[in-house]
Amino acid sequence: MPVFQLHDTPRFPPVQLADSSGLLALGGELSPEFLITAYRQGIFPWFNPGEPIMWWSPDPRMVLFPEELKISKSMRNILNKREFRVEFDTRFNEIIESCAGVSREGQRGTWITSEMISAYTELHRLGTAHCVAVFNRKNELVGGLYGIAIGRCFFGESMFTKESNASKVGFIVLVQQLLNYNYEMVDCQMSTAHLASMGAREIKRTEFIEHIDRGTAMKTDPKIWSYSGFPSYHSR
Repeated sequence: MPVFQLHDTPRFPPVQLADSSGLLALGGELSPEFLITAYRQGIFPWFNPGEPIMWWSPDPRMVLFPEELKISKSMRNILNKREFRVEFDTRFNEIIESCAGVSREGQRGTWITSEMISAYTELHRLGTAHCVAVFNRKNELVGGLYGIAIGRCFFGESMFTKESNASKVGFIVLVQQLLNYNYEMVDCQMSTAHLASMGAREIKRTEFIEHIDRGTAMKTDPKIWSYSGFPSYHSR
């Protein structure tokens, strides 16, 4: 399959034209218009410093449906100790920079470049990018994540942790909140054993696009992003 070249307008080719790795197009820009158009079509940017902007739409796609969230017994105990406080939409800059700075096994450096930080910070200012901050009892920021929300779909981008289980607590609270507000799904992009252990699974890209089309067309309540508190586990 050819890799398409984008210019100054967000006109993406059909996602089924992506190559076997999921790479669909090169070029374009990281403006809000480009990014929101991409996410609505099941596409996301991912590239290393010094490379052109690369746009991806892998098949299959890893997603988590909020009602399928799995919370292990050990995580239930951690939640009930109430050692972590979670806030939504605070410390966005610190969270994305922490995600950029975290080391990951098998990777050198980071794909969250200064250009990406600027782009997603602007989306946060516009109310499209959101974050989850996790604090310990000393009020230190010890974990978090960020992503894009369009309608009732959340597109996860990255997370970090400085204390064991901090990012898991933040993720669990986010998914439970998304469930409370009837979100369609969480896009996890790539398959990992960690996400699978929490209930995420791979689906075909055609099914993924159907969920996007339905979820992004729904209205949502902005109060979802006002969460702040010490979470605990309660069985439904």
